[in-house]
Amino acid sequence: MSGGDYNDHSEAEFRAELAVYRAAQPKGDTLSASTGKTAYCYDTEFLDDGKTIELISIGIVCEDGREYYAVNSDMPEDRIRKHSWLMDNVWPSLPLRGYTEKLKTVGNGRNEMRPDSYGVLDRTSVFLKPKWVIANEVRDFLIATVTPAGGHNGQPFYFNVNHPELWANYGAYDHVVLAQLWGPMIKLPEGIPMWTHDLQQAIEAAPEGFETPIQQSGHHNALEDARHNMRVLTTLQQAAR
Repeated sequence: MSGGDYNDHSEAEFRAELAVYRAAQPKGDTLSASTGKTAYCYDTEFLDDGKTIELISIGIVCEDGREYYAVNSDMPEDRIRKHSWLMDNVWPSLPLRGYTEKLKTVGNGRNEMRPDSYGVLDRTSVFLKPKWVIANEVRDFLIATVTPAGGHNGQPFYFNVNHPELWANYGAYDHVVLAQLWGPMIKLPEGIPMWTHDLQQAIEAAPEGFETPIQQSGHHNALEDARHNMRVLTTLQQAAR
């Protein structure tokens, strides 16, 4: 929608429409820390070299049950292949062809299944998408429940209702990866938060005796990690009641 698709309203009209809009919102429990917002837990996998952060994959889970997962077909594969930790821990979770494992001896004489042949990215997978496509889809996924209320000075105006509230685990770098989908911070789409709630801070402030759920499988798969983040957030909210 272009700026011309929005009708300019006066402040009084905005306030009147806001009252009607809020009154129409369904009542009930929400996982968000802020009244009237919708919680989204997400996780990203990325290549970090101390100077740049390159997206590998992203998973997002909304409290309403919707999910999103994508793998960046533009990832710097040659650099990732030189990163042993990523190849052993993140790469196996991606859509691959020719990937195989075998039992190998690791530290302390333990035997574990480890990569034998890393294979190649499955370029036919529906999850592999150019970064610009991921940027558009993530934007639409996060603001799917947010309806522009009108416009002001040619720009869309949103009521602070049903806005996304972002959650991640150790999320400092995750937020940078997310925001850089659209370039510099000034290019962040309208309605996308400029910050992410960190589950670790919420855990630190949880009631005494709180036990953080343990992720049983799927580590470093962005969608599985996002699902676990939502389980942690749900458990935190239940403990706070």
